[in-house]
Amino acid sequence: MSHIVLLGITGRAGSRIATELLQRGHTVTGIARHVSQVPAQKGLTLVAADATNADTLAPLLKGHDAVVSATRFADGITAPTLLAAAREAGVKRVLVVGGAGSLEVAPGVALIDTPEFPQAYKAEAGAGRDFLNVLRGETAIDWTFLSPAALFEPGERTGRFRLGGDRFMADAQGHSRISMEDYAIALVDEIEAPKHSRQRFAVAY
Repeated sequence: MSHIVLLGITGRAGSRIATELLQRGHTVTGIARHVSQVPAQKGLTLVAADATNADTLAPLLKGHDAVVSATRFADGITAPTLLAAAREAGVKRVLVVGGAGSLEVAPGVALIDTPEFPQAYKAEAGAGRDFLNVLRGETAIDWTFLSPAALFEPGERTGRFRLGGDRFMADAQGHSRISMEDYAIALVDEIEAPKHSRQRFAVAY
């Protein structure tokens, strides 16, 4: 059993990651600006706080085994802030809910740089790529960045999916998707049995 801090517990991905962690017997400290709507659950402690401030965040991370960031990139915590808070708190592991935009569709060509990539998602995807690039320069903290498939929405918890590396993944019909429930399985699996130390990996059907 691990003690996990989850940033962005009120979000769609964050809430499902919390469910998966709690179902597997981990204890969770959920942090978000507003936590009043999150139902009380055994093993869950809720803290209303602004995680974008390292001085505020660091004391909340102390005593935990890992921190999971499930916040948006464009207006959420930055990589330098998250890493600084983890270092100050003595937390050794940082896991980040990534995006698909930085995955490669060809060597050296990211999905975000293709003509078909929707303009509406470019700011968030670009901020996610910047976040990953900062992590790749980090040598002290044991970080992991998990990119979902292009279509990343609530759905079924099937337990059946594929893991990959930096390459964009699609199925035989050309669809790239993963449910948030199955994504949560892949992320918690990585917490319990680390296989991607200081790496980005991906999950898709």
